[in-house]
Amino acid sequence: MFLYPEDTKNASFNTKNAINSGFIFSLWYILYCRNREEHMKTTHTILIVDDDIDILEALKIYLSKDEYRLLTALNGKDAVDIVKAEAVDLVLMDIMMPIMDGIKATEEIRKLTNIPIILLTAKSEDNDKVVGLDCGADDYITKPFNPSEVLARINSQLRRYHQLGGVSADTNELVIGGIVLDDSTKKVTVDDNEVALTPMEFGILKMLMKQPGKVFTSSEIYKNVWNDEPIGSESVIAVHIRHLREKIEIDPSEPRYIKVVWGQGYKMEDSHERVQ
Repeated sequence: MFLYPEDTKNASFNTKNAINSGFIFSLWYILYCRNREEHMKTTHTILIVDDDIDILEALKIYLSKDEYRLLTALNGKDAVDIVKAEAVDLVLMDIMMPIMDGIKATEEIRKLTNIPIILLTAKSEDNDKVVGLDCGADDYITKPFNPSEVLARINSQLRRYHQLGGVSADTNELVIGGIVLDDSTKKVTVDDNEVALTPMEFGILKMLMKQPGKVFTSSEIYKNVWNDEPIGSESVIAVHIRHLREKIEIDPSEPRYIKVVWGQGYKMEDSHERVQ
């Protein structure tokens, strides 16, 4: 095939148009993806609660880099009021505060919502860590904290919360005895009564129910559910297991479902093995 000068000119023009169009589309797509990511970040609202202004400002600086929507409070009472009024996705809260401390605030927030709560604790407040988890907190960070650790734990909790709170295409149910876990609706019923679980409790129960009879160590459970390194995971898992038992067992002191294998970990009792 031969191209006359005029055809060559048109072909060159069309090629340039195609190249330009492809470049413009690629640039548009990159900007679209970037804006979409930024929009997804800004849709997450984090409430920071601490009576220490310096720590409050430092946390705001750390988290502003990820462009979250940030709310602040100086005590637990104000934090509870904000959770009532605003669509908060996560609470990052100190324990020792005036008017209402972080433990009491956690209890009050848990009456309203299952959003993740991360407590900020001092090394000398080890007992408060356990009490805080017992009241419904999902995780804790020890002061002085590393900014990277704060961001990693927040992102992990948000990811887990929204994954467990979203709708899955998998409609399979897990059934053991009287427990029915619906992974598509993220609902759990025990003997036909719906029970309210936190995202972490749901994750633990789902992990155990998927492989009844298998023993999981505290480290394995923490790493799977929290998506984090299992440092000091024993007490955290023990508290969440106790909460689960209180919600799914008739008598938590004589559990039918979640069993302790001493020195090893936890397992979900297989309904075929359980003596009725």
